[in-house]
Amino acid sequence: MEELNETGPATVPRPASTVIVLRGGARDLEVLLVQRSPRARFMAGVWVFPGGAVDPGESDEAAAVRELREEATIDADPGALVPFSRWITPAEVRIRFDTRFYVTALPPGASPAVDGRECVALDWFAPQRALDAHARGELLLVFPTIKHLEQLSAFDSADAVLDHARRSEVRPVQPRVVRTGEHARIVLPGDPDD
Repeated sequence: MEELNETGPATVPRPASTVIVLRGGARDLEVLLVQRSPRARFMAGVWVFPGGAVDPGESDEAAAVRELREEATIDADPGALVPFSRWITPAEVRIRFDTRFYVTALPPGASPAVDGRECVALDWFAPQRALDAHARGELLLVFPTIKHLEQLSAFDSADAVLDHARRSEVRPVQPRVVRTGEHARIVLPGDPDD
């Protein structure tokens, strides 16, 4: 788990944007995951959806498009981004983000690639295949990615995800850290231990 803030007030979350790139149209659903460099200071070696912090003066959509280009060499149209969710890192965690997740179809002709520095690998996954690989210890995932993959696994096509996102209202989700003795775990609002 990320480093907990043991003392002092909660850190103000930094705005961030993430893009869940979909492929498969009306027949299938795969999502793009990139692996962060094992030498990264934050989330080293973790498989994530492309994304990162919003720069000062930059819109959430512009940051999403920039991060997608930097991490996967995909040029996306900001107008093709569909809001999907918004996650705010628990107040108990020291490094916090207020992240807007967008879904978009892989642009025609796009060929994802990594830069080899910030991200060292990428692959397409059916959501359940990524979750199964994580369960076997073959794919390192973090809580928000796992929860998004679980949600996406309920859909049978990329088009169905986009249709759902276009009709849905995005409400912020802020998990909490629950401590039991020396152990800490993350729970979502509405979970039995919340």
